[in-house]
Amino acid sequence: MARVAGVDLPPNKRAEIGLTYIYGIGRSRSASILNEAKVNVDIHVRDLTEDDLSRIRAIIESQGEIEGDLRKRIQMDIKRLMDIGAYRGLRHRRGLPVRGQRTHTNARTRKGPRRATIAKKKAPGKK
Repeated sequence: MARVAGVDLPPNKRAEIGLTYIYGIGRSRSASILNEAKVNVDIHVRDLTEDDLSRIRAIIESQGEIEGDLRKRIQMDIKRLMDIGAYRGLRHRRGLPVRGQRTHTNARTRKGPRRATIAKKKAPGKK
């Protein structure tokens, strides 16, 4: 099983798709990595040689942050926004959408499930 950057790549996927299992690598970045490593994008992960994998690992290390380092940097950026009191930081702190989406309706992903409305008691009827 191919292991790159601490992630087991799925053996039955194409190399271009398999690299996207690494946090911080999408389709375009994986294609550029494979081009630079001179590896066919259509080859399956199980068919990659140890030489191919070592070239891919070297390129990924040289290109920049992935996995744990990237997650840590993103969390630090969010924490910085909250500490300085920026509008985006306040939205993160309150668990509301950060990028200007409406919240009157929708935004359930950020806000969580709806709170149950309390049923009003019926007023006593006149007899």
